[in-house]
Amino acid sequence: MKPTHTRYWVVAFALALAMIMYIQRVAISAAIVPIAAELHLDQKERGLVLGAFGLSYALFEIPMGLMGDKLGVRWVLTQVVLLWSLFTALTGAAWNVASLWVIRFLFGAGEAGCFPNLTRMLSAWLPLSERVKAQAVMWAFGRWGGALAPPVAIFVIGMLGWRLGFVALAFLGVAWVALFLPWFRNDPAEHKSVNKEELALLEGGRELVLHDHGVPWYRLLLQRDIFFLGLQYFGFSYTWYFYVTWLPTWLHEARGLSMTQVGLYATWPLAAGGCGSIVSGFLPLSIPRKWVAVLGFLATAALIFIIPSVPGVTTAMALMALASFCSDLTMPISWNTCVEIGKQYTATVSSTMNMLGNFAGFVAPVVFGFILQYTSNNYNIVMYTMAVASIVSGLCWLVLEPDAQR
Repeated sequence: MKPTHTRYWVVAFALALAMIMYIQRVAISAAIVPIAAELHLDQKERGLVLGAFGLSYALFEIPMGLMGDKLGVRWVLTQVVLLWSLFTALTGAAWNVASLWVIRFLFGAGEAGCFPNLTRMLSAWLPLSERVKAQAVMWAFGRWGGALAPPVAIFVIGMLGWRLGFVALAFLGVAWVALFLPWFRNDPAEHKSVNKEELALLEGGRELVLHDHGVPWYRLLLQRDIFFLGLQYFGFSYTWYFYVTWLPTWLHEARGLSMTQVGLYATWPLAAGGCGSIVSGFLPLSIPRKWVAVLGFLATAALIFIIPSVPGVTTAMALMALASFCSDLTMPISWNTCVEIGKQYTATVSSTMNMLGNFAGFVAPVVFGFILQYTSNNYNIVMYTMAVASIVSGLCWLVLEPDAQR
């Protein structure tokens, strides 16, 4: 008898949630211009609002990952998706900078549980031969969801206004939960649609993440590799958060584009980044992942360094898209290394890397806002700091050995 293909429905749920998460997450960058106009936010306040998500996203990573390892991803994902969807809707109820900051902070706390628990879910439900490819496709769908967010958000805001627009976007998460909760099981062996042949294919993944390997979770977090994984992810995120926070503002205010043009150009970096994840995930195993990461980040730094000297918007955005492609080559490599290190604590190790990296989600938008406030909107300095961050990330991969984890 041939194996069933229930595992591919699990992948479909992961891809759908990755897209929903990024659409709800990135929508704020497209909405910040009308929000700032109505709530009278200056550049520093915009930066603080855009950075609130990153701060809570980082702070709640380890608790959310540990909950997934202890309680199972079915329960945790259901709760966090409903939580962040609630605060997506409540974004439309903000009345001043403080209320908006608190709502976005709580929104980030919910989304913190997403990718660590999706990583654990895929690791239990996929054989090793399919795991890296699935990670690559999941990140690609997340990026493409983010790429859709600016035009989707601009369209929804144009139709409903930014307040009702966020309420409408919240229903995406509610619909996902309504389908996921009654169908999914943490252990493939407990799912009625999995036959014994498919279960045999999945035994390696189940053994890796569902069984006790005798190492306390806190010891794993003290390893040297965890520090460098987090540092390289911080540098990656510092650059990436420009795309999902300040990029629409840069295009509108510094480059003089209309909001319709902004919605089109703002899709380029995330769309290209998704392609980078796909390419990386499907590279032959004979190609050293270490050097893919090193060269990807150094190429990112070089491309971003050139952008301030480019006069044309189209050329500048093409370079930015290529930079995003190069840095996203590292995404499947980083997350699969977390699986190999973490084993039954995959969600905890993944969330630790994501926590250390996503402190940049708070630092970068705030730093960008302060730079712009005190340099008369000099975006060149902002981009030079992004280039430096990419160089640091590349140097981290000289220490890490992703190929040794095979």
